[in-house]
Amino acid sequence: MSAISNESKETVTIPEEPGRVSASAARRRRTILVNTLRILLLVVILGGWEIGTRIGIIDPFFWGRPSGIWQQIVTWITKGTALGPLWVQILVTLEEAIIGFVIGVVLGIIFGVVLGSNRFLADVLGPYVKTANAIPRVTLAPLFAIGLGLGIQSKVALAVVLVFFIVFFNAFQGVREVDRNLLANARILGANQRRITTSVIIPSALTWIFASLHTSFSFALVGAVVGEFIGGIQGIGLLIQIAGANFNPNGVFAAIVILATVALLSEFLITALERRLLKWRPNPVTDVTI
Repeated sequence: MSAISNESKETVTIPEEPGRVSASAARRRRTILVNTLRILLLVVILGGWEIGTRIGIIDPFFWGRPSGIWQQIVTWITKGTALGPLWVQILVTLEEAIIGFVIGVVLGIIFGVVLGSNRFLADVLGPYVKTANAIPRVTLAPLFAIGLGLGIQSKVALAVVLVFFIVFFNAFQGVREVDRNLLANARILGANQRRITTSVIIPSALTWIFASLHTSFSFALVGAVVGEFIGGIQGIGLLIQIAGANFNPNGVFAAIVILATVALLSEFLITALERRLLKWRPNPVTDVTI
């Protein structure tokens, strides 16, 4: 009896699946390798740039140098810019970009869903949309500055125009790609057009819409900066214009670094929102992130 009881007290350890462990370890190794190569590439680029300016291969008067760019950023943070505190310039450009981004996204989704759902309306308005999209929209900046003034309105208008068409075409195509069986089943179950749009069409097109958001905020920043460059009284775009007029390439690159940082932060937020709203989406076949 004691032998039986001792045997019953023995714990049984179930080994982990070798495939799962090896796949997890492979993902960790890949992540470490990718991050290491990213850092190494950045070090090579910046280091080669700095060394090139030191030995005379690259002229720092025209192209600046990484150490000078960093020093310019530190100076702007500690002593401010010619236009005032740096954070004020960043907030001005962010305000213009965010307002233009939101308006452009909302209008792009509305028009994309409406025209994507109504083939007759799409056929009527299609040539006009394509013609408007063919116009180099940055060239509208002087027109907006003349008509709307040098305030925030002209920058927001340019950002809206740049964002709208990106979101519109993705939303339009996303609606056209909705599974027709889903639409038929929804109609059979008695759903009206409003319910079909909100419960079937828009959720199905979200993948396409979010794909446009990843690039459209950068275009909103471009609209705000170009608007400030053409005619503004504050903002990162005006900082770039002043630095260029004073032959200060370090200042130009410093402003570009700030804009790139803002764009990367926005990309992180949009990606987090996408993962939260699209939990139902199946994992991609290849796990590649950019």
